[in-house]
Amino acid sequence: MTIEVSAPPRKDLITRVLKQTGHVGFDTLPDQLVNKSVQNGFVFNVMCIGETGLGKSTLMDSLFNTSFDSVASPHTLPNVKLKANTYELQESNVQLKLTICDTVGFGDQINKDNSFKAVVDYIDVQFESFLQEELKINRSLVDFHDSRIHACLYFLCPTGHGLKSLDLLCMKELDSKVNIIPIIAKADTISKAELQRFKSKILEELSKNGVNIYRFPTDDETVADTNATMNDHIPFAVVGSREFVKIGNKQVRARQYPWGTVQVENEVHCDFVKLREMLIRTNMEDMREQTHNKHYALFRQTRLLEMGFCDLDNDNKPVSFQEIFEVKRSTHLNELQAKEEEVRQMFVQRVKAKEAELKENERELHARFDKLKKEHAEEKRKLEETRQKLEEEYIEFTTHKNHYTSTNHTMTLGKRGKK
Repeated sequence: MTIEVSAPPRKDLITRVLKQTGHVGFDTLPDQLVNKSVQNGFVFNVMCIGETGLGKSTLMDSLFNTSFDSVASPHTLPNVKLKANTYELQESNVQLKLTICDTVGFGDQINKDNSFKAVVDYIDVQFESFLQEELKINRSLVDFHDSRIHACLYFLCPTGHGLKSLDLLCMKELDSKVNIIPIIAKADTISKAELQRFKSKILEELSKNGVNIYRFPTDDETVADTNATMNDHIPFAVVGSREFVKIGNKQVRARQYPWGTVQVENEVHCDFVKLREMLIRTNMEDMREQTHNKHYALFRQTRLLEMGFCDLDNDNKPVSFQEIFEVKRSTHLNELQAKEEEVRQMFVQRVKAKEAELKENERELHARFDKLKKEHAEEKRKLEETRQKLEEEYIEFTTHKNHYTSTNHTMTLGKRGKK
């Protein structure tokens, strides 16, 4: 006997607020979450996009206060290549698996039409890899290395004349796939007045072309004011350095010039401290959430729709994943059967055509054999007639020869008798 159970229509649930008469202990949930997160460690993936020589590797060394031993790339690469390196970092008791992806050769080609295609494809491949792991029956997202890009630092050349066409095209292609943070590289090569005009020009062009960059969230009261203030400083004008200079009693990262010293961590000199504060110390987790809940969710939705999955049917009624899977499976099996039958029919037709061809060749061979056989018989008959004729001529010749010999012999005997 089959019992069908139908769910009652959904109604607004009324939640009762109760007061405990004593301590229960679920107020330790935040501590449990923190301990679990610290135990598992954290993952953060950064992509650096920009032309060769803008100081991408130097800035990353400065941001994480270490040396990643990067190798300088030449300007002669025919195509854009993406090179990703993963590092294990630890600060206090927190472990961070950091992946830095560099776009080697970006903007160095004469034809820059497809310079950003390799970048877009790389990001999509990381999304696809996570989606395939998510769709597995036995999935292990805890142990799976999440290689999705959480932050994209887009390095802009400090020209002071606005954005290049390549930069606009690339950011337009990426704004729905990754959190873009524009950065003015080597900001010590441009004056303060020119820098402010350059920032305004960049924001104006981004807004005019509909490019959506990452904005620090202001919904959290604890960091709302700070993030709102920092949003006004975008794009950040930064300077990086691997050299340390002694200023007073401290060794600080700086760049020395004949006219003076530029301190990397001096907010009067550049926005490096602001970038580090916003990128690492305040909004790293928000960028991870934005990547998963916004950019990856959009990619996942598009891919599932391409695969034929949906939440509602034609009548706007909910459809379960199992029902869609069964329909897709049935359709796929029918397509396979139809394809198999088509292949079988094609094979039968080819066999019949080959048999007809072989029969035609056999008929031609038989006809040729009969023709050769007749020609052989005719040749044999002619040879036989020639042989008989030659034998008759030989017999006649022999007869004449014997007759001639006999006549000569008789005449010789007669002559001898008369003597």
